[in-house]
Amino acid sequence: MIHEIDEAKRCLNCKVPQCRKGCPINTAIPQMIQYFKEGELQTAGQMLFENNPLSMVCSLICNHEKQCEGHCILGKKGQPIHISSIENYISDTCFERIEAKYEKNKGKKVAVIGSGPAGITIAIILAQKGYDITIFDAKDKIGGILQYGIPEFRLPKSILGRYKTKLLEMGIKIRPNTAIGEALTIQDLQRDGYKSIFIGTGVWKPKTLGIKGESLGNVHFAIDYLKNPSAYSLGDKVAIIGMGNSAMDVARTAIRHGAREVILYARGLHWNSSDHEANYAKLDGAKFEYAKSIVEITDEGPVFQNIRYDEDENVVETEEEKILYPADTTIISISQGPKSRLVSTTAGLKATEKGLLQTDEKGTTTIDGIFAAGDVVLGAKTVVEAVAYSKVVAQYMDEYMQGLDENE
Repeated sequence: MIHEIDEAKRCLNCKVPQCRKGCPINTAIPQMIQYFKEGELQTAGQMLFENNPLSMVCSLICNHEKQCEGHCILGKKGQPIHISSIENYISDTCFERIEAKYEKNKGKKVAVIGSGPAGITIAIILAQKGYDITIFDAKDKIGGILQYGIPEFRLPKSILGRYKTKLLEMGIKIRPNTAIGEALTIQDLQRDGYKSIFIGTGVWKPKTLGIKGESLGNVHFAIDYLKNPSAYSLGDKVAIIGMGNSAMDVARTAIRHGAREVILYARGLHWNSSDHEANYAKLDGAKFEYAKSIVEITDEGPVFQNIRYDEDENVVETEEEKILYPADTTIISISQGPKSRLVSTTAGLKATEKGLLQTDEKGTTTIDGIFAAGDVVLGAKTVVEAVAYSKVVAQYMDEYMQGLDENE
């Protein structure tokens, strides 16, 4: 508590707050800090929730060093204000007492497919506008990538339990273990009177390297491993192909589950994750190897060729020699794309070449009344970007339904 108060006192309350400019969802940071200093905690919490329903989550997992804190003017010559700690203290303390304001019930049903960041955001905003919301999720717990893709040590799962309670308190219905596109289809939802449908199914299909060895028993994909690490026996030495945020999560999780040596490999000369996540992975004991081109994966570990770069970091050549880097387990972490279940079962719903749903700037898909946002539209992005875009789409969904005749 002392830390947050001391940090708040350092705020200069800039007339043109760069911290706010750096926030993808435009959080009113100086006002938040001012309320905090004046003891108006509940007012600050209400303001944060109305601007960003996932404020409590984003305050923990956002890339703050490149967003709010990275833009803080105090960071030019010293340490920026630890904005995330202040935001988390407020959001965490006030969450259960936040008033979800409602408009008069419009009597219109909305189906939300997927309970990740985009789906939760849409559900909350439209419930506040008086719509009858049902969330359908293929898995047993809500949260999507928050639940099954981010480790407990970065995002305590108890937070998602609190969000579930909040959703239920708002009158939102939740159907777990219900994958739309299997027993139930989008046509069934339309038949049953849902006036608008939102798709926020995320990206759960691992991208493959397309090399020999990916089907071996000691090879796994990052997105699968992070769903339930306890189900895996990795052995002592783990090789991870990739250096993005998910790769760092895999490395830190593997170490916590007993791996004695964890090495991440990248084609380039730098990690792709945030500096914060990479530095924590290093602190936990992970090692990094650069300029490695993966050739194949064997029972004994991955095989690489070295890449030579010039001083401008252009590739000069890939050396012919193939080198085995022994490992008990190899985990591939090179991003993921969407599954095709909804597109294949819904006539008229179109996807891009990458499998992402086609939408316009309003989030409207190729079918009238069906909207989409989040990773299934943008590809794998940050949580705060998914929330920010979903706020816009929720507004257009509301406008669309307001325009429908009551008898439709």
